[in-house]
Amino acid sequence: MTRKLFTLALLGSTVIGGAAAAEDVTLTIESWRNDDLALWQDKIIPAFEAANPGIKLKFTPSAPAEYNAVLNSKLDAGSAGDLITCRPFDASLGLYDKGQLADLSDLDAMGSFSDVAKSAWQTDDGSATFCVPIASVIHGFIYNKDAFAELGVNVPETEDEFFAALEKIKQDGNYVPLAMGTNDQWEAATMGYNNIGPNYWKGEEGRLALIAGEQKLTDDQWVAPYETLSKWGAYMGDGYEAQTYPDSQNIFTLGRAAIYPAGSWEISGFNTQADFEMGAFKPPVKAAGDTCYISDHTDIAVGLNAASPNAEAAKTFLNWVGSAEFASIYANALPGFFSLSNHEVAMEDPLAQEFVSWRGECESTIRSTYQILSRGTPNLENETWGASVAAIKGTKAPADLGAELQEGLASWYEPQK
Repeated sequence: MTRKLFTLALLGSTVIGGAAAAEDVTLTIESWRNDDLALWQDKIIPAFEAANPGIKLKFTPSAPAEYNAVLNSKLDAGSAGDLITCRPFDASLGLYDKGQLADLSDLDAMGSFSDVAKSAWQTDDGSATFCVPIASVIHGFIYNKDAFAELGVNVPETEDEFFAALEKIKQDGNYVPLAMGTNDQWEAATMGYNNIGPNYWKGEEGRLALIAGEQKLTDDQWVAPYETLSKWGAYMGDGYEAQTYPDSQNIFTLGRAAIYPAGSWEISGFNTQADFEMGAFKPPVKAAGDTCYISDHTDIAVGLNAASPNAEAAKTFLNWVGSAEFASIYANALPGFFSLSNHEVAMEDPLAQEFVSWRGECESTIRSTYQILSRGTPNLENETWGASVAAIKGTKAPADLGAELQEGLASWYEPQK
């Protein structure tokens, strides 16, 4: 009898244990960030699962260049994961408009993010937010501290100080003042025009006014950055016209250049490659005491597959993405990709800390061409690449560049007609 009772008890515990295991939910995450696989497996997933027993995570990235096509195919076939890593602006907006991303406006986690942080994953009128922001990248300048010390160059805060520093470095002759080329074009716009530009058009004030049709690309604040870029070419070294993006990275990390117009995404790679101490400074303002503006560009978020059978468990994860714990894990594992949440995150990497400290000193904005204004033909983002290169090379006058860009935008964008 005792043996029979023991057997029944054992069977009962097995059934109960099996039922508990059967109740575990596994959430699959779609992403293009295959470089982050170890981060998810070693840090993010263990932290979440420890705090949320019964919910398992599976991170299944695709190759970055193939992600959009792969994701669209999966969503159309009904085989996509529960959670969708969201690229900014139109790619994700298109998924929401098709009913493939759920509206997350009422999610508790949304209270952890500013309007600027959420802007890349909202409808044009801001009425719905469909992805939880994760991280941004910040623009500025990375410099060789050893070179600055050797030459007695001070970190510039104003444009006059910036060009005085470039001239001093050039006159010395041992370093290329600015490590940037124009062969690949996009750097001229991303690390050039949209790096320094927010100080001219006053960040969100100008960006939103351009979208609303209240400002034009021929206005002084939109033309002036091209005038400033026209002075850069003299400091970019011989042959910069044929210099590629990897060339510029190598020139700087090998210690042959003093300043690198940068995005914070360079930090991890530069830390590995450079054998000198680096610092960073924000885009110089026109005059001392002016309000500074930085491009704190929304880069990555995560949303809910509207067809997921595990929506409640997925929302538990999405709320955790808005937590201080997630922000700290992510930002410190990927220095240069900064949490978009309002939580204070102590950065362990000093260069990353320098970049992110500017949020407390300056007004944040995003790249001027990314929201709405590059949907038509000609594409304003791509046109800005060419215009920035032309400004640096001096092949077109800044005013003419503004006029051409305005004409192109007005040809298809109703508020600018």
